[in-house]
Amino acid sequence: MTDQEKKVKKEMPKKENPIVEYLRDTRSELKKVHWPDRQETVNLTKIVLAFTFGMALFLGLLDLVFVRMLGGIVTQNLWAYIITAVVLGAIAAAAVLIKRNEGA
Repeated sequence: MTDQEKKVKKEMPKKENPIVEYLRDTRSELKKVHWPDRQETVNLTKIVLAFTFGMALFLGLLDLVFVRMLGGIVTQNLWAYIITAVVLGAIAAAAVLIKRNEGA
């Protein structure tokens, strides 16, 4: 190996291990993150729990309506037909309103 080849080899920067580079970059990015304090975490947790329970209640009631509706249709109950008509009408009205708002 000549002297010139040795100089070129010394001047070339060493490639860093990709895993080490990844971990270093990750640590750098985590230092930039705004971590919430305890009170903010508690408030956000309350919001998530309230939303979760609200959605569970809504879906449970929706399931109850559909079960009653389908059970009444099978047994040929007049009220089930009325409830079915009201629910289908509400769905159609919601679809029309959504479509109108998209055009506006």
